[in-house]
Amino acid sequence: MDDCKIGVYVCNCGTNIAKVVDCDALAKAASEMPHVAVARSYKYMCSTPGQEMIVQDIKDLGLDRVVVSACSPRMHEPTFRKALQTGGINPYYLEMANIREQCSWVHEDPRAATEKAAALTGAAVRRVPFHEPLEKRYVDMCSTTLVLGGGIAGLTAALELGESGQPVLLVEKTDHLGGNLARVDLTAPYLDSARDILRDRIARVMANPKIRVLLRAELTEFQGYVGNFTARILSPEGPIEAPVGSAVVCTGYREFDAAQIEEYGYGRLPNVITSFEFETMLREGRVQTRGGRVPQYVALIHCVGSRSSRWHGYCSRVCCMTALKYGHEIKSAIPGSYVYDLYIDMHAFGKGCEDFYKRSAEIKTMFLMYKKGEHPEIVASGPDDDCEMLIKVHEMLSGEEIEVPADLVVLMVGMEAREDAGRVARLVNISQDKDGWFIESHPKLDPVATTTDGVFIAGACQAPKGIPGSVAQAEAASARILAKIVHGRIEVDAVFAEVDEDRCSGCRMCNELCPYTAIEYDEAKRRSHVISAMCKACGCCVAACPSGAIKGRHFTDRQIQAEIEGVLEWASSRG
Repeated sequence: MDDCKIGVYVCNCGTNIAKVVDCDALAKAASEMPHVAVARSYKYMCSTPGQEMIVQDIKDLGLDRVVVSACSPRMHEPTFRKALQTGGINPYYLEMANIREQCSWVHEDPRAATEKAAALTGAAVRRVPFHEPLEKRYVDMCSTTLVLGGGIAGLTAALELGESGQPVLLVEKTDHLGGNLARVDLTAPYLDSARDILRDRIARVMANPKIRVLLRAELTEFQGYVGNFTARILSPEGPIEAPVGSAVVCTGYREFDAAQIEEYGYGRLPNVITSFEFETMLREGRVQTRGGRVPQYVALIHCVGSRSSRWHGYCSRVCCMTALKYGHEIKSAIPGSYVYDLYIDMHAFGKGCEDFYKRSAEIKTMFLMYKKGEHPEIVASGPDDDCEMLIKVHEMLSGEEIEVPADLVVLMVGMEAREDAGRVARLVNISQDKDGWFIESHPKLDPVATTTDGVFIAGACQAPKGIPGSVAQAEAASARILAKIVHGRIEVDAVFAEVDEDRCSGCRMCNELCPYTAIEYDEAKRRSHVISAMCKACGCCVAACPSGAIKGRHFTDRQIQAEIEGVLEWASSRG
């Protein structure tokens, strides 16, 4: 360790770091630290010139360790590891000090922030000599993909994979493909036929020899790790056990139960129906009341179960455009009818949606705005009224309490997580948010992956979305899987926990704690074993093991101890 040569590189991150931390002073302080052969400050270390600087110094100065003081390792650690590899040294001889999120972004005093940045850099310099050369490993990958759900997202994922020549196992719980889209007549904003959209995709799925479709089937067990899962399925054909390399969960959503909102009278007033019940009318070519009368007044109420502190706080995304679509269909089916559109906010995002909203106004749909949290109240009309019901609402734009006549009321019910979402999440080992939706790895940068490698999510099981979003996610998930399949193997990170069987007492505490189920117990040996391909190196087992039998590669006791000593030494040296 005494003969190592360390290069320290301080990133200014434009002004993100430099506006608070004195980067030149930090580089000067780093140059005086033990074993540091060179210390530089540069505007953007993650840029190509910044990386080339590291590569050249490794070659010219013979550096064998590198410290980069910059942003979070989550963002650019792979970038700098690649630079080390290009320079000819092991990529794990890198240590990063986070002086942006942990320093410049949370402090205002430049002097104190610079002192802290120096302490963090000193800790990294003290630690990096103890880094060990690690090598990534590879595991073979089964090319079959399990697709859970036969809606628009599931069909898309199956087609993307199947038409690329890869085997697919498509599991659908019901007796037909199409999901919730199969219940829809036309789609907004272009009024395309949902039947036509599905007919083409279903025909291609059923005709593709690479895609095996199981209807009335359920996943009952899912074990293994990326590239090497085993799926157990209960189907009309009997129990099926299939090896799969990846899975795409496309289980969709269910509609909100409108009967929960008493003000709307759903289930009590016969002519108050849900949007899906109205879709059935449209598909059958009839728009009428329960008594068979053609309605003169039709009201559409938005955000039923959505954007409400009582029910779901989120927007269901498709309801506004669906309501506008209904306005067009009603006006076409019943010339001279009156359509009242009761909304909180009109969300016309998406291609063509704003123009669709303008066209709805041109056909004389009457828009009435009500206050969020104040539900309109629907009551039966009196004998002197020429309508079936009256809707009492405080109209926000006029500021008046008004009564809206209605023969038929369509409740635009929102989306919510399926009742079996929790069971599916447990089976495939993924997480759910407070509303029951499946959680992605990153909402912006990785919206289709999950915390379980090899398991992806697509469509409305992740969050409310329409057809374009569901299709895009399914295609993205398929592309991620195809990128792995083409190599026939999967790269496994070199950082994971490992058990020293000679010290393991077989207490199984680690088995109970591992959030990724990456530790198995060998009954014959009475010892625990880490499945390295599943391990995320979170360190829970390392910290908890009462025998000290588990070692975290790249986070050894000696490395962490050195890091702590580095912080304390710097603090004591400053008085």
